[in-house]
Amino acid sequence: MLPRLNRNQHSIIGNLNLGMKIHRIAPTETAHDFDAAIKRASTVADELIGENMLLSWYDRDRDLESPAHVSECHEGCPTRRYWDYALNRDGALAVDFDDCRFAFCFRSLGEFALPK
Repeated sequence: MLPRLNRNQHSIIGNLNLGMKIHRIAPTETAHDFDAAIKRASTVADELIGENMLLSWYDRDRDLESPAHVSECHEGCPTRRYWDYALNRDGALAVDFDDCRFAFCFRSLGEFALPK
């Protein structure tokens, strides 16, 4: 489970033994829908980890996740499925809107990034 912060905080938290940094966006700054949230999350990821790839996401409003059906592999597991999927694929950053209303996990492309 993701660590909890005061709902008014907007910060980056260190690894906390979770393997990924978490960038929380407070409810007052929350995107109104999934499309706005993913655009904002992509911008945040670009700023914080450079060139990246979206590994997984969760939309609580519609109860959808990507990759699809990842929950079936983790039934009864305390770790959120999309989170575990990203951790096992070198996820570097999770962008969390409004206490996981929308959550997006990214991997830095690092040495695979195109030269500038």
